[in-house]
Amino acid sequence: MPVDPVDMSGARILITGPTGQVALPVVEHFAKIADVHALARFSKQADRDTIEALGASVIAADLADPAAVAAIPGDFDYVLNFAVVKSGNFDYDLAANGGGVGNLMTRCSKARAVLHISSAGVYQYHGHEPRREGNPLGDNHRSMFPTYSISKIASETVCRFVARQHGIPTTIARLSVPYGDNGGWMYFHMLMMQQGLPIDIHPEGPNLYNPIHVDDYIEKIPYLLGAATPEVTTTNFGGSEPVSIEQWCGHISDLTGLTPEFNKTTNAFGSLCIDTTRMHELIGRTRVDWRDGIRRQLQALAPEVLK
Repeated sequence: MPVDPVDMSGARILITGPTGQVALPVVEHFAKIADVHALARFSKQADRDTIEALGASVIAADLADPAAVAAIPGDFDYVLNFAVVKSGNFDYDLAANGGGVGNLMTRCSKARAVLHISSAGVYQYHGHEPRREGNPLGDNHRSMFPTYSISKIASETVCRFVARQHGIPTTIARLSVPYGDNGGWMYFHMLMMQQGLPIDIHPEGPNLYNPIHVDDYIEKIPYLLGAATPEVTTTNFGGSEPVSIEQWCGHISDLTGLTPEFNKTTNAFGSLCIDTTRMHELIGRTRVDWRDGIRRQLQALAPEVLK
């Protein structure tokens, strides 16, 4: 049986990385029922305006700066860390992603629970075998994002250390491919198909992933917080059904009439399917069928391409 979800109604919640594609809908959802504070650098006034329009309070700080984080409020019930930096500069990215989660959790050490969003990109590539939580880690995303996988592994390590030092109930969720009505990998593939651009895929097809719709990951956040322990719960986090790039591009083709052109290259990430056994035990199955999710995405972002 899944764990009991926490009740986030009226809670004081800190969400980092709020302006990104993944976290922005999370801010929008929980700002309707809770006291949400959104932390980012907010270098653009438009981003600040967007967050405030959703009913959340803005906190401008750089997670890589310990002094800036030490100055933020520390009295949050729940912390949702979606922040990620992919500048390509190892010194800064390790400071922001690894040191940043340490700065954040140290400041918010009295939280009832912390959810740290990691990535399935921490796993070593191993063909089509679904990656389990105990499988070897590796520099998976080097070809496209040089610092990404290493920074994510570092952030998990710091997260576990601080959680255990301070007794903070924590869950690390290794996110697969998030998508929704505001974007995602499938939408970029549609744009590439529309422009006649080749889509890179690994020669060892099919290129399997576990895309998770925004409706599902928002629904599962209270369960992930409910699963948190000071020893740190680590789980994969993706859609219950594995889907390949080839499959979802084929579905986009059926919906639009556009034709995908694939470029087989070992520089592509390769299949990164996750084992969902532990996830299902903790938080249950996801509900949005990927076909419906992609159709909804295109209806929201590019209705003119639909047949």
